[in-house]
Amino acid sequence: MIGDKMRAGRHCRLSDQDMDSTKLDTHKSDAPDKGETISDTAQLVQYIAAGCKPRDAWRIGTEHEKFVFDPKTHKPVPYGGASGIGAMLEGLKRFDWSPVSEGGNVIALVKADGSSVTLEPGGQLELSGAPVETIHQTCSELTDHLKQVKEVGEELGICLMGMGYAPAWTRDDAQWMPKGRYKIMREYMPKKGSLGLDMMLTTCTVQVNLDFSDEARMVRMFRAALALQPLATALWANSPFTNGAKNGFLSYRSHIWTDTDPDRCGMLPFVFEDGFGFERYVEYMLDVPMYFVYRDGTYIDASGQSFRDFLDGKLPALPGEKPKIKDWEDHMTTVFPEVRLKQFLEMRGADGGPWGNLCALPAFWTGLLYDDGALDAASDIIKDWSFEEMAAMRDEVPKLALKTPFRGGTVGDLAIEVLDLAKDGLKNRAKLDSGGQDETSFLNPLLEIARSGITPAEEILALYDGEWGGDIAPVFEKLAY
Repeated sequence: MIGDKMRAGRHCRLSDQDMDSTKLDTHKSDAPDKGETISDTAQLVQYIAAGCKPRDAWRIGTEHEKFVFDPKTHKPVPYGGASGIGAMLEGLKRFDWSPVSEGGNVIALVKADGSSVTLEPGGQLELSGAPVETIHQTCSELTDHLKQVKEVGEELGICLMGMGYAPAWTRDDAQWMPKGRYKIMREYMPKKGSLGLDMMLTTCTVQVNLDFSDEARMVRMFRAALALQPLATALWANSPFTNGAKNGFLSYRSHIWTDTDPDRCGMLPFVFEDGFGFERYVEYMLDVPMYFVYRDGTYIDASGQSFRDFLDGKLPALPGEKPKIKDWEDHMTTVFPEVRLKQFLEMRGADGGPWGNLCALPAFWTGLLYDDGALDAASDIIKDWSFEEMAAMRDEVPKLALKTPFRGGTVGDLAIEVLDLAKDGLKNRAKLDSGGQDETSFLNPLLEIARSGITPAEEILALYDGEWGGDIAPVFEKLAY
C-alpha cells in the first residue's frame, strides 16, 4: 500500500501557498552556482529543494517532439544537406532564435525566455517551452512554433508529424545527430536492453513540467502522477505501427521503455514508501550508473561508472576530481522513469500526437496537480492501490490502452473519473483568455477519447484496415503538422 508518512517540507524554505543538456531549464530557481564543487550529499538534496516556489510563482513548461521526414520517400531527414535538420535550424533563426553549436554544428536554438529547440538522437525536433502561467499561453506558444517549423519545412520540401513511434522506418534509416553525448549513450544502451536505440532514434513524446511549493507537495504530486501515468499513456496512445506494419501495440513507444535500461527507467516503487522525499530521490540518483562528464566542450565517457565514486574523487574517467553542481544537473537528465524529478516534476508517459492533442497534456496534469481539491481527490483514488497493481496497469496499457482491466473496470473508466477531476481543477484555477474562456476546453479532445474508448492509435488502425487498404503511406498526410 502507499505510505503516508514523510518528513514534510524539511528541505524547503517555502510553505505551501531533459535527456538533453542543451535545453534551457524552463523552471528557473535559486539553485547553487553550477560551478560549485560538491563535497557532500546535502548539496545534492539542496539542489532539488532550491526548486521550491510559492504558489504564485508556479509555472507550466510543455515539451513536445516531432518527426521530420521527406514527403517523397517517407524516410527521416538527415542532419546535413540543403533540406536537412541543420537547414531547418538555420531557417528557424529568423524567428529570433539564437543558435547553440557543438563541433561546428548548430544543435539547438534558444531564447531569453527559457524556451529552446533541440534535437533528439534521430533528428526528432523538440520544442522545450518557456515557463508560462496558463494553458492558454503554452498552447499559443505551441501553435506559434508549429507554424514556424511548417513555414520553414515547406521552403525546404520537408514535413513534420506527430506520432509516438516512427511508422515506416527502422532505427537503421535514421541518422545520428552530431552531439557528443549521443555517441556515448548509443554505445552503452545495447548493454542494458534491446530497445534503447529504438527509443533514441524512432520515438517522440509530449511532456509537461510542473512546480511544487515544498517537499510534502512534491511527494503528493509525484505519487499521484506516477500512479496515474498509465492513463496518460492510454489517452495519448499513438504508436501502433513498426516498419510499415501493425506491431500489436497501441503505444509501442511506451513498451520500448520496458526494455531500454532497468537501472534508469520504470515506475520507481520507493516513491510510494514511507519517508520518500528529496533525500531518497538523491539516493536513487546516486545508484544510477553515469553516462558522461562534460568538460571544456567535450563529453567524457563515464558510462557505467558511479557518481558516488565521483563524490569521493575516485571516478575512473576523471581520477582525483570531484563533481560540480553542473555535473549533478547533467546526471539528473540521464534517468527516464515515467515521472522524473529535477527542480520540478516532469510527466513523461504520453506519445507524440496530432496538433490538437498537444495542449491537452499540460491541461490534464495542471488541472489535476495544481488544484488542491483535485490533488486531494486523486490522492484518495490511489491511496489503497498496491504497487503491484500499478505496475501491472503500466505493463498492460501499451497493448490495451483504455481497455486495460483494472479493479473490476477498465482504465477507460478510471480516465473518465480522473478527467472530471482535472476539469474541476482547471475551473477552480479560473485562468481566462482574452475572450473570457477558462482552460477547461483544452481537455475536450481527451474527454472525447475517454468517452468513445477510441484512442488515436485505434482511429488510425481503423483507417489502415479500412479505406487505406493496409497501406501505411496515408498516415504521413493524416498526421502531418
